[in-house]
Amino acid sequence: MKAIGGYFELADYGGGIFPHPNGLLLNTGRNALEVILRQLGSIRSIYLPYYTCEAVFEPIDKLHISRKFYAVNSLFELSEDIVLFEDEYLIVNNYFGIKDAYIRSLIPKYGDHLIVDCAQALFYATPPGIKAFYSFRKFVGVADGGVAYTGLRPDDSAFPVDDTSSHDSHLYIRRESGAEAGFADYQRNEHLLENQPIRSMSAKTRDILAHIDYSSVIQRRRENWRFLHAHLKGRNQLNLPDIDSFECPMVYPFWGDSDLRAKMHQNKIFVASYWPNVTDFDGYPEECMLADRIIPLPIDQRYSSCEMEQILSVL
Repeated sequence: MKAIGGYFELADYGGGIFPHPNGLLLNTGRNALEVILRQLGSIRSIYLPYYTCEAVFEPIDKLHISRKFYAVNSLFELSEDIVLFEDEYLIVNNYFGIKDAYIRSLIPKYGDHLIVDCAQALFYATPPGIKAFYSFRKFVGVADGGVAYTGLRPDDSAFPVDDTSSHDSHLYIRRESGAEAGFADYQRNEHLLENQPIRSMSAKTRDILAHIDYSSVIQRRRENWRFLHAHLKGRNQLNLPDIDSFECPMVYPFWGDSDLRAKMHQNKIFVASYWPNVTDFDGYPEECMLADRIIPLPIDQRYSSCEMEQILSVL
């Protein structure tokens, strides 16, 4: 049985319009955040959700910025009103790429003090003047690559160009030999992205990203979302937004448990955990529950209704 989900193989070449022509193209998403923070100057503190990836902590801690955490609810929205001082900023996640409308609703209130984490929302169109950072490898088969919108004119000439040759082996191994064969390389290559200096996006990654049919990526992901939601909306305990309120989902979040996650893996349906680090926090049971119980079902462009049927059969 062919594996479903998990890390990507090398992206197929096609023809499409690059979704971020006006962004600053860098080597990683976390470095895109660092560039944003550096351009802000003096920062007293930054608010971010407990329910987030620990990679976001890296640039914040590197710049010795004080972290303040806030809670999110089961709608993946702020569960409390946050009032910012002049030198404070707020990071809000576009969870699973399905909170486009909600993010837009926050802009009038927070404006220049809002930073949008779009690591899971590659196709969210950042409004002019709003700060946001993106990562590509959760959506397409590249080894790295991030985008920063700083509110300023993009110019990556100040950064040396990155080289992906040391951390792209998993892309080729999965294409040639399957998911299991390349998993060790994938884990190693993910670790190599930690604490990287800020660099401009590599020529190889730029070339791959310039030759992807993004309209097909969006269309297939939306089709697969609709297929699963038609069958699961009566069973899914999560209150998911209408598909017309967002551009393109990363996954289909389904409320399950650890037994279901294990069953998926036994059937070679590889679902991620977003995020294991969250369970280390005390006093935020809802976030810990989200991290433990959400099963992000794969709906990406590699799959069609055939694979969605396989997922449903396991469910």
